[in-house]
Amino acid sequence: MITVTGATGNVGRPLVQALVEAGEEVTAVSRTASRAPEGVRFHRADLTEPRRLAPALEGSDALFMLTSADFMAGGDLGEVMAVARTAGVKRVVLLSSQGVASGRHPSSMEDAVRQSGLEWTVLRPGNFASNALQWADSVRDRREVAAPFGDVALPAVDPADIAAVAALALRRPGHGGEVYTLTGPEPVSPRQQAAAIGDALAEPVRFVEEARDRARARMLGFMPGPVVEATLDVLGAPSAAERAVSPDVERLLGRPPRTFADWAARHVTAFK
Repeated sequence: MITVTGATGNVGRPLVQALVEAGEEVTAVSRTASRAPEGVRFHRADLTEPRRLAPALEGSDALFMLTSADFMAGGDLGEVMAVARTAGVKRVVLLSSQGVASGRHPSSMEDAVRQSGLEWTVLRPGNFASNALQWADSVRDRREVAAPFGDVALPAVDPADIAAVAALALRRPGHGGEVYTLTGPEPVSPRQQAAAIGDALAEPVRFVEEARDRARARMLGFMPGPVVEATLDVLGAPSAAERAVSPDVERLLGRPPRTFADWAARHVTAFK
């Protein structure tokens, strides 16, 4: 049995699907959803109340740990790991962030996993291709994308690739103690992302440069302040390491990572 937290999100949903298709028994954990896909056990729990997670871990050998932005701002992952260890979980795969390596994000969650006594694997994705969904309303309404730092390019990673790597680490031995940096195959800027969405729609999508202060005000509506500042710093002035394409996705999956254009084509209905 494998337990997946954040099971209804951009990574959790394809991960649950991949595990089910591989014949695994899965327990899907979410704060909000009322039911899971057919054949998947569902459990509602919030990681800020770790004891409520215990029933979802019964019979599980492995745990995929995805935390929300508000949990990152004040949750105690050490307590969650203690609950997992007591439940008999042997292996944990943590979805962390490339920002930990650069010092932009705190290392406390990774530290808690490393110190848990469980076999652990850490995934450090950079910018998500699915972050483009924040533009869905403006693309539908005005065929417009507004974003800061329009020509700063980062190798955005497809959440489906993150899920595929997570499924591998959860199901197969040999990944204990490993830290994998996950990126897309090439850097892509917000202006280029807008063009790719337009190509998927077969209609032009206009790009509008957004001031940093305006972007900050918008992002504070769904992210804690320190996370917003760190994210804007990455988007506006990424380090050489944050711009670099990692070989880990291709090395682990035996194929190149998916492009942003491929992500846009698969999710084009969100922008229609």
